[in-house]
Amino acid sequence: MAEADVDSSKREMTDDAVAASPYPPVSDLRSVLVTSVLNLEKLDTDLYRGKHHWIPRTRRLFGGQIVGQALVAAAKSVGDDVYAHSLHCYFVKAGDPKVPVLYQVERTRNGHSFSIRSVKAIQHGQPILICQASFHMQQPSPLEHQFTMPSVPSPAALLTVEELIQQYLSDPNVADVTKQGLNKILADEVPIEIKPVNPPDVYRHLAMEPKKLFWVRAKGHIGEDDMKLHCCVAAYVSDYSFLGTTLQPFPKHRVQFAASLDHAMWFHNTFRADQWMLYECESPWAGGSRGLVQGRLWREDGVLAASCVQEGLLRVRDVTQSKL
Repeated sequence: MAEADVDSSKREMTDDAVAASPYPPVSDLRSVLVTSVLNLEKLDTDLYRGKHHWIPRTRRLFGGQIVGQALVAAAKSVGDDVYAHSLHCYFVKAGDPKVPVLYQVERTRNGHSFSIRSVKAIQHGQPILICQASFHMQQPSPLEHQFTMPSVPSPAALLTVEELIQQYLSDPNVADVTKQGLNKILADEVPIEIKPVNPPDVYRHLAMEPKKLFWVRAKGHIGEDDMKLHCCVAAYVSDYSFLGTTLQPFPKHRVQFAASLDHAMWFHNTFRADQWMLYECESPWAGGSRGLVQGRLWREDGVLAASCVQEGLLRVRDVTQSKL
């Protein structure tokens, strides 16, 4: 199994594999998450630099990218026979999109079946994220169980976010200010595809349960030969639209400031992040200007691939209050 860096020579598909693949040739459709967003430059032993950032509308670095890059850096320091099974991260401060991020890896422990790595993501000489990742040698076990995947429509039966927005925009009754907001969303070049199972109404007038279900996959082709890389992509994906689950019951409130505080993830089974997975998100609690969200990533065949938990800071305002 290759390490989580982008090494095209190790991932070159054979002519027969290309002919049998449902994807166009790798060079034509290589996922930007591999070639750019999660690609790190090696500066020295256990020291890497990330320069290619996807910048959301908050104009701060996307937390999922920093988590994903930190896991890439950690994975480069372990052997080919161990795979990430968990990570625990604290977001220390907001990232600056104008400068690169340095990733400093500490080889905390090398055991017979477990290896632990500590990673600091650094900007301006200060940590912006502290991450610990644990890697485990795969072992058989007679103890196996999992929850049952929710029964939902298949991704083939649903529309992408972009297609839903185009539907909303075609409605002549949609207010201009709403159209402006929807066009801003369309302008974001997000490197993942999303198909919501339970999308909110365009105006968010209705209170909903603090739960979200959506199919998600990386745009472009990654391949099946590098489970370490798929875990890094899933770490990136896991932070997207996650904290927003907390806001579902509160349509009368809008976010003034939101930030991830910590993020934890556990990897249970093999999966491909460039194939559709169901992301089941729910928020069991919110209070004290914070919200807690739990998530499960399911393979399309019903196998639980990964679980994650995040707490975030949420400062909101009541949009129904008079401005007088």
